[in-house]
Order: sequence, then structure tokens, then C-alpha cells
Amino acid sequence: MAKVITMGEIMLRLSTPGYQKFIQSDSFDVCYGGGEANVAVSLANYGHEAYFVTKVPKNPIGDSAIAALRKYNVNCEFVARGGERLGIYFLETGASMRASNVVYDRAHASIAEADPSDFDFDAIFDGADWFHFTGITPAISDKAALLTEEALKAAKRKNIMVSVDLNFRKKLWSSEKAQRIMSNLMQYVDVCIGNEEDAEKVLGFKPGKTDVTSGELELSGYQDIFEQMVKKFNFKYVVSSLRESYSASDNGWSACIYDGSNFYHSRKYNIRIVDRVGGGDAFAGGLICGLLDGKDMEQALEFAVAASALKHTIPGDFNLVSRAEVDTLVGGDASGRVQR
Repeated sequence: MAKVITMGEIMLRLSTPGYQKFIQSDSFDVCYGGGEANVAVSLANYGHEAYFVTKVPKNPIGDSAIAALRKYNVNCEFVARGGERLGIYFLETGASMRASNVVYDRAHASIAEADPSDFDFDAIFDGADWFHFTGITPAISDKAALLTEEALKAAKRKNIMVSVDLNFRKKLWSSEKAQRIMSNLMQYVDVCIGNEEDAEKVLGFKPGKTDVTSGELELSGYQDIFEQMVKKFNFKYVVSSLRESYSASDNGWSACIYDGSNFYHSRKYNIRIVDRVGGGDAFAGGLICGLLDGKDMEQALEFAVAASALKHTIPGDFNLVSRAEVDTLVGGDASGRVQR
């Protein structure tokens, strides 16, 4: 199995029980998660050697975040300790026509204030096969953006495959700043993952008549911008998840991929959502796993879409399905029948 490094922020998630609004709730359900941490859990769950790199406070909350990852066999050897606090996000889960709502409380989190000197990147990337990051990390702070670039330079010195999930977060930075910083980081990237909003807000490419709000898709527009992105940034693969948002509870879910020559659109799943958070990370983890396993791009994409579809049925940030469960769905069994 491969050695994969992911780097970013892990946060404390406080969710209202069930589908309650914030104003109704007298308590919160607790779990931990974050873009790159979620990918690490997926990859560890599939049997790869997954490492998560971050900085968390040296207190019981930081201990709990690390324990949440170790529970699922993520290696935390290179997690730095120190700083002020762990970031928090509050989640109000939507239903039907009512959207989910996220409130961030992450200013001055330990990873936002981390320095490159907190990490020995030569040791971290020794023997690694893959490095994954998201556009969330450089959005956290200017120091985190610098840290991300230093990690990318170190990965490329060792000729490691690099993937990014663009993950635009309008509550963290503007599209203008995202494009300025992320366009520079793309010189280190081999596999670019995102969706229609990410492509537009982070890199300035809009796929035809696609509407991110309604989920109206125009596949020819995706192929056109994929070709432009490969030409500009020399990506090996450009990948987009495709979400048809019928409501907060029901989505159509598929994806497409381009390798510079061939364009492929996956099977579509109609999913009833239990927890949407982490769905994109599950997709990225599935794609990385598929490519590391030696699958061709079509097979890797089908594995990723199926893995992510299953994640939407699991509460919490982490995707906890097995390879066998993903393979069963890829094979066409979406019956959901009780396994006895």
C-alpha cells in the first residue's frame, strides 16, 4: 500500500441534534473533522499508510482531535503541538428546501499561526507516494498559505504526486484573493479536484451554462474548461464532482474526469442525504485510492463517486465505508438490503 501525506486543519465540529436550528438546540453533538483529515481517514480505511500533518494546541481538546484520527489508523507522528486553540465549526443540518448552515469560530487556530519551522518536511515526505491538500488551508491565514507552499515545494523536490481539492469557502476569503494565491500554487499540482463553483471562484473558469445553485449541468462546458485548465496549468488529471441539488435532502451525484486526451462522465447516483459534510473529501479520498491502486481513470472515478455517495449516508465528517462496500456499489448493488 502507498504512503500518503495530507496537511491541513482539523476542527471540533458542534452539530445541532437531528435537524434542529441553532436557536432551538440546547446541546451539540461532538465530532472532529476537516478537509484533509477526512481524506486521510478514507485512505487509512482503505488500507493505505495515511499521515495527517497539522498543528493543534497542547491541551485535552488537541489530544481529542488526535485521538479521533488515531482511532481510524491515521498516523499522527508529524502533528505539531502548540498555539492557542483548535478551530471550531458549528453545523445546523438542513432538510428539504432548508439549506444547512455553517458558522466558523477558527480565528487564531494553532494551524493558522504555524510556521514552516514547526515541521520537518524532508522527514515527512521521506518515502511518500502522494501529497494532498485543499484550498481551505491557504484560506485560513496568510501564514497557512505560506506553509502550504513550503510543503508543496518539499513534495516536488521528492517528485511526489500532488493533488488539490480547490474547496472554495466564501466565509474564509474572497474569490479575488483565492485566485491570486491558488493560481500560484497550481504549478505544483498534478491532480486538480473541484466542482463548478470551485473552478470559477478559485481559478476563474466557468463551465458553460452550469448553475451551481440549481445543479443544472452542461457536460460540454466541463470538457471545455478542463482543456483550458490542462493547457494553463499542465495538470495530469482534472476532476469535478457534479451535484444536482434537488433539495437539501436529495441530490444527484456523479463526476467527470479529463486526462488531457479523454473525457469521462461517471454513473449518477440519486442519494438521500444523512450528512453532506465530508462528501467531497470522501470523493477525493476515493479518487486518490483508485489511482494509487493502479485503476485506470474511469475505474478510479467510479470508485470515488460510489465512495462519496455512501459517505452522504454516514453522520459525521469521516467516511467509514470499506473497500468491499464501495466495490459492491460500483458493481451495481444499490439496493440497501440488510446484510445478514
